[in-house]
Amino acid sequence: MGQSGGHTMKQHFDIVVVGAGPAGLNAAHAAARAGATVALLDDNPRAGGQIWRQGPGHAPQAPLQRLLSAIGDRGNTTLWPSTRVVAPLDSRRLLLESAEHGGACVTYEHLILATGARERLLPFPGWTLPGVSGAGALQALIKGGMPVRGERIVIGGSGPLLIAALATARAAGARVVAVVEQAPAFDVARFGVSLLAEPGKLRQAVGMTRGFAGLHYWTGSMVEAAHGDGRVERVTISRGHAERRVTLECERIACGYGLVPNVTLAQALGCTIGAAGEIVVDGGQRTSVEGVFAAGECTGVGGAELAGVEGEIAGLAASGGAADRAALDAQRARWRRFGRRVDAAFALRDAARTPPADSTLLCRCEDVSLGEVREFANWRDAKLQTRCGMGACQGRICGTAASLYFGWQAAAPRPPFSPAPISTLMAANAAPPPAE
Repeated sequence: MGQSGGHTMKQHFDIVVVGAGPAGLNAAHAAARAGATVALLDDNPRAGGQIWRQGPGHAPQAPLQRLLSAIGDRGNTTLWPSTRVVAPLDSRRLLLESAEHGGACVTYEHLILATGARERLLPFPGWTLPGVSGAGALQALIKGGMPVRGERIVIGGSGPLLIAALATARAAGARVVAVVEQAPAFDVARFGVSLLAEPGKLRQAVGMTRGFAGLHYWTGSMVEAAHGDGRVERVTISRGHAERRVTLECERIACGYGLVPNVTLAQALGCTIGAAGEIVVDGGQRTSVEGVFAAGECTGVGGAELAGVEGEIAGLAASGGAADRAALDAQRARWRRFGRRVDAAFALRDAARTPPADSTLLCRCEDVSLGEVREFANWRDAKLQTRCGMGACQGRICGTAASLYFGWQAAAPRPPFSPAPISTLMAANAAPPPAE
């Protein structure tokens, strides 16, 4: 697989793929097979996305290794790791910031968005204490080398991500004392029975949970508060309709309430966004913007299998590659059905949708409490009056929570999407390279 190389770096590509998770890798592979020149961008230093994340002690998983080898063998794909899209420009250009090469512009004939999803974090008293993270964030930290051996961890929130975090933490030597799932027992059990129709998923679930041996698995429950002097020491959990409260000693809390599609770039490009916050696509994974395709969790959360199939379809459609789509369409339909079962089982109930006490911080970046924003009618007014959403995360965390609690529509993103040097912003004024 080609690597970028400073000023000699190729600047125009038939297809640019943003995101190197299962969707992006399969899209790049399909497009490369069809003979297209491809740039594969990702903001992480290594390809794989969250589900195939690499790190110290975490070598590439077999599916990832196969895809990387197949893409590399083609020789027509350039991988840009540690690269962020700062802004979309005119004339089918993207302004990029690369850790290795600084600012650059690339042009494309077709663009494939495989930007994945972000974890939904919901505030609770004490959630800003050191030792509190998202469930997916805990996975990323462990795979990045953070030691957790011997630590007592409580994992809470909702959905299959909790189970993945459980497996990762256990493999790293942590002692997971409880998994706290907000969905009721009946819905979780019904979902478990539905896995009989997907034996591979059932085996995966059993392997990850080990039957929940050695820990509490509490359904219909919520992490209510974290306590500690300078960092997490205890967690209070609210259990069931009777609101019984249990306090557990722990060193870490990992709490995530499912995933939300990451559509920042799609919104800036003008793509139609659906009612569930997903990028709307047609049968060929085309968005409403000509020349722009999307695949994977940014078009609706459904798991790695669905993301991979959608990525392959998008890569074929964008490159004009010849293929019998019937089998791919059938696989996509199968995994979309599975995704709908996940959504139904782990939909957020009233307890999760109810805001905590007004004194709880909503915006961690700017220290804005729920009580300070509650009086406003919309996100724009709250942002103008309180600076909520104006910190480093640009409202990605607090905006998602406010949307759930108050029904606010988040403001459209404004580039630059992340901090960038002036030299990078100046690169946007450089003359676009001629198409090849």
